[in-house]
Amino acid sequence: MSTLSVRLDQELVEKATIMAKAFHRTPPKQIEHWAKIGEMMEDNPDLPYEFVKQAIIAKAERDAGKLEPYEFG
Repeated sequence: MSTLSVRLDQELVEKATIMAKAFHRTPPKQIEHWAKIGEMMEDNPDLPYEFVKQAIIAKAERDAGKLEPYEFG
């Protein structure tokens, strides 16, 4: 993954710093998280935020090997 330096509004960085601390992330990772959610919401405008949030959590659980198979019926 490559990195790129960008100028961000100080207020955004301050807000990201507060939220990052609350969620045990770094400020850049918090901004990446917000960007990921924003991208998903723009790509899927009919989906509610809670659904998008749960999709992100489910993907993280899958990547960590923490999902159990679901059996229908």
